[in-house]
Amino acid sequence: MLLVVFLIAVGLEGPSGAESAIYVLALFGSVLLHELGHALVSRQYGIRTEEIVMFPIGGVARLERNPKPREELWIALAGPAVNIFLAAALLGVAAAMNGTVQWEKVFERKSGDMMGQVAAGNLVLALFNLLPAFPMDGGRILRAMLALKRGEAKATETAARAGRVLAILMGLYGLVSANFLLVFVAFFVYLGAVQENAAVAGRALIEGVPVRMAMITDFRTLAHGDTIRDAANLLLSTSQQDFPVMHGDQVLGLLGRGALLRAMAQEGPDAYVASVMDREYWALNPESDLAEAMPMLAQSGNCMLVMEEGKLMGMITAENVTEFLVLKRMGLDRVG
Repeated sequence: MLLVVFLIAVGLEGPSGAESAIYVLALFGSVLLHELGHALVSRQYGIRTEEIVMFPIGGVARLERNPKPREELWIALAGPAVNIFLAAALLGVAAAMNGTVQWEKVFERKSGDMMGQVAAGNLVLALFNLLPAFPMDGGRILRAMLALKRGEAKATETAARAGRVLAILMGLYGLVSANFLLVFVAFFVYLGAVQENAAVAGRALIEGVPVRMAMITDFRTLAHGDTIRDAANLLLSTSQQDFPVMHGDQVLGLLGRGALLRAMAQEGPDAYVASVMDREYWALNPESDLAEAMPMLAQSGNCMLVMEEGKLMGMITAENVTEFLVLKRMGLDRVG
């Protein structure tokens, strides 16, 4: 959601710097409530919100998994609905206090009608986000409706194309009118549409593909009695970044490059890997769906072990999944 769109529309000129600051804070608060609306509805579908990130130009609620089309439809609608509700509530309070709403002043930043202007800001935010183009909520609504009949990949392609067209038109208007802030917004809209389309195209390639097709099977391990020096030598002599720590055939933990380097600095080279390894490692079954494993891979620190009935079968990292996707796009598949 792009808060800057409203700032472009109404400007920041006001009776005082303090009122302008309150005005901007109120709009950021509206953006936060918008994202909380997404989070609340997603929770109703059993989808946890990992975090809500606020940027200078808006915010984003990161969900633990991608919602299904019907879920995404209502989750996407929730954000603009919050802004419309806030606008109605603020206008109602303003009307009760003043006896009427002076519509000619609501969109005039210099009028001093703070409550009316924040209400107008929420209306603009809601309407802009309802535009049927990615990455706005309207684009997600469009995708959700199309995905019910056409599938996620084709639906995303259509919504992303609409987002790119909108961004180009916004950028051209910004250049003609010398509004370079609008050009800046157009750039982010275009980038968001391209990235979402690429991400969904990647997911479509690996949907239904088992983890075993992309896992690393040629890897090195550490014994629980090895030292940090042994691990460092292995790090230097291979291209591997993460090492399972074993006791016979049993996996005890996972030692990543970051933890290894910290241990070298804090514990010294003679410390045992068993004392610094991560015992709470992430594991997958080799028959798990690779597309469903991707969100977990990001949470795990980009390395997961592939295990079957307690036996280590392989490893999966962000790098080898990327390589797998490249080969998949080229029409090459692993046999076996």
